Amino acid sequence: NEPIILLLVAIFSQAEELVCRQRGDPENPQLSKNGNIILGGIFSFHSSWKDRQDTYMHEPLPLECTSLNFREFQFAQAMIFATEEINNSTDLLPGISLGYKMYDTCGSIARSVRVALALANGNEIESAPSDAPCTRPAQVQAIMGETSSSPCMAIATVIGPFHIPMISHFATCACLSDKTKYPSFLRTIPSDYYQSRALAQLVKHFGWTWVGAIRTNDDYGNNGMATFTETAQQLGICLEYSVSFFRTDPSKKIQKIIDIIKASTSKVIVAFLSHMDMDVLIHELSNYNMTGYQWVGSESWIFDSQIAEMDKHHILDGAIGLSIPKAHVSGMREFILDVKPLNSSSNEIFTEFWETLFSCKFKQSKSSAGNQRECTGHEDLTGVHNSFTDMSLMPIFNNVYKGVYAVAHALHSILGCNETCNNKVKLDPFMRIKNIQFKTKEGDEVYFNKYGDPAAKYEIINWQPTENGIVNFVTVGLHDASLPADKQLNLQNKSLIWAQNSKQVPVSVCSEKCPAGTRKVLQKGKPVCCYDCIRCAEGEISNITDSITCVRCHPEFWSNERRDACIKKEAEFLTYEEIMGALLTAASLFGTCMTAVVAFVFFRYRKSPIVRANNSELSFLLLFSLTLCFLCSLTFIGRPSEWSCMLRHTAFGITFVLCISCILGKTIVVLMAFRATLPGSNIMKWFGPAQQRLSVLAFTLIQVVICILWLTISPPFPLKNFKEFKDKIILECALGSAVGFWAVLGYIGLLAMLCFFLAFLARKLPDNFNEAKFITFSMLIFCAVWITFIPAYVSSPGKFSVAVEIFAILASSFGLLICIFIPKCYIILLKPEKNTKKNMMGKVAPKSF
Repeated sequence: NEPIILLLVAIFSQAEELVCRQRGDPENPQLSKNGNIILGGIFSFHSSWKDRQDTYMHEPLPLECTSLNFREFQFAQAMIFATEEINNSTDLLPGISLGYKMYDTCGSIARSVRVALALANGNEIESAPSDAPCTRPAQVQAIMGETSSSPCMAIATVIGPFHIPMISHFATCACLSDKTKYPSFLRTIPSDYYQSRALAQLVKHFGWTWVGAIRTNDDYGNNGMATFTETAQQLGICLEYSVSFFRTDPSKKIQKIIDIIKASTSKVIVAFLSHMDMDVLIHELSNYNMTGYQWVGSESWIFDSQIAEMDKHHILDGAIGLSIPKAHVSGMREFILDVKPLNSSSNEIFTEFWETLFSCKFKQSKSSAGNQRECTGHEDLTGVHNSFTDMSLMPIFNNVYKGVYAVAHALHSILGCNETCNNKVKLDPFMRIKNIQFKTKEGDEVYFNKYGDPAAKYEIINWQPTENGIVNFVTVGLHDASLPADKQLNLQNKSLIWAQNSKQVPVSVCSEKCPAGTRKVLQKGKPVCCYDCIRCAEGEISNITDSITCVRCHPEFWSNERRDACIKKEAEFLTYEEIMGALLTAASLFGTCMTAVVAFVFFRYRKSPIVRANNSELSFLLLFSLTLCFLCSLTFIGRPSEWSCMLRHTAFGITFVLCISCILGKTIVVLMAFRATLPGSNIMKWFGPAQQRLSVLAFTLIQVVICILWLTISPPFPLKNFKEFKDKIILECALGSAVGFWAVLGYIGLLAMLCFFLAFLARKLPDNFNEAKFITFSMLIFCAVWITFIPAYVSSPGKFSVAVEIFAILASSFGLLICIFIPKCYIILLKPEKNTKKNMMGKVAPKSF
């Protein structure tokens, strides 16, 4: 029965206690003020806490916070200033007083979530009927804070389902723009999505393609650096290293980072760090000679005067980075500095603040030490210079100020305020605050986009040290993400100071730019920014720096010596102006004149026995054809055209066939003449003058038919030969039909061989009338010239092949002229005594050769 009695006692006890109780110890705000509407504030008044080992044997004790953070006090003061200004205003929330409850998170994410729930639920014990749920509206209408991204992510995740707006003044992680995870989160500082991209554009602007990166190992640093890395890759920037640390990491890890920096070749370091982590890093870097590096900073530390004061070794001199645009809020500076511990509503936190600020102790202080002077509470801040009196963070104070005013305007709209406000309306500022748009008293426009972010505008700050060691934060440009991509970055014409007070922009590249005329070839196993510059091949160019490929020139163009431009190729063909062309022309004209002289001599002595005995009609026809042979060589000289290409080959083929036909006729006549002297022979009647003319005509007509078929089916045509020479265009005549060309040459060769054979048969005729011997010699020379012509023609490049063909024409023509006609001219002109019929008919013993 004893268990039943205990159960009944338990049931009876639960029925007696009709209240809702919060589990655990209540969280009390560090700063608070009553009002009709309460706003929450979450700030890290202390930046860290004492570490302890939990035994899990009893409930953990509350955190023991350390390291008072003056910056967070400034943020809290900015929130109080905005609240007081609204309460004193008759235009905004008339008749409604705003109160606040501010909590200290000590930089702990777990504590941040705990105090956020305290702001949402309250700490009071509330009675409720046993059948009613323990629910009620949120205690605060909005929460201001937190400063860092990671606590904001934790808080926004917890309070998001309750639709309590949370407005941060300094949490920049791009991840917080995700409205599916953080639906009630808003901020008055731009997202790191824009800052990271802006930093990448800034690095690219100065030509730094080989950089190192250091980031805070939290959501702020990791997400920000991830966006920077992605954008940097798109812009052609490579990271030699990317390391992370957190301020609580052991010194060995930071030492390892310093070793990485020392071993690197990059001279630019992109530091995506919170100001607290930058403090730790500068302290460690000060122990080494780490000057000479160009620092590029995020908005968290780039305009922080406390970090500039810590940099005693001028490590960060010349640093450049992005900051929130400068701002001024009238009356805020004076309000922040006008703080008295004895007049504050929460004495404890202000007492600690005052004691730390002036290094004194109040009598009632629990941690009072006898060796410190006593605080009066009336100390003067005028002569104090520290991070609390430094107003360089005014843009962030302004962000807090704008956040409070955003909530006030949303409440003003919900309550339908005009001269008075309707207090009976249910407050739910979540939906209304996302759509508010207003201007502050200073003219700043405040609104949120669909991601809960403001317009992304940054100032570009350059650290410029002065002679007295103080660093000036000089604005050297602006970045406006709302503008087109090519106009977002706007650097002013101001002289920048770089690392080690240099006026020259530092160079940080893995490989120097490849000049025009070269192309980039990636180095094996290294990032794309590390490459070798390879000269473009012949016929290819690159006319820009850092070209990835070389572009091949048009076939009619060729690369210049520097390989950075295509120049028109020289058109090469045999011309009359060049020495070789002039010599061949002269030889052709000389042969023509020589032939004309021989023809004149023969005509002058046409009745002489030697002329009459050598078949004068065929001799004159042969001289005419030789004249054409000499002249046809001229058609091969000059720029090839459609007509010249057809003329040169056909004229050559027909004139040479006419020439060989005449010689063949003369050879046949010689043989017939001596055959006719035999008794009973009547052979000459079958090869008289008429038959001689017909034979020449017939042989020539066959060549004419071959040429006509060639020109009809596939005639020669002018061609630009790009293959013979790389840097020249060979203008030549293409054969059209190779069969036609070789048919013409073959027919000439056939007639020449026939003529040679017949002349060879008549070689032992009497000396006084042995024209066949000279024909044999002439044919021997003719065949030798054209047999050697074929390999010489095929192997000769460009215009030299044309010159070889002309030389073959002239050589064979001269051979025929000299061998057949010069001996006769010698007798006619120099040995007239032999030019008699008796001498022609004289008989001597035959000779062989």
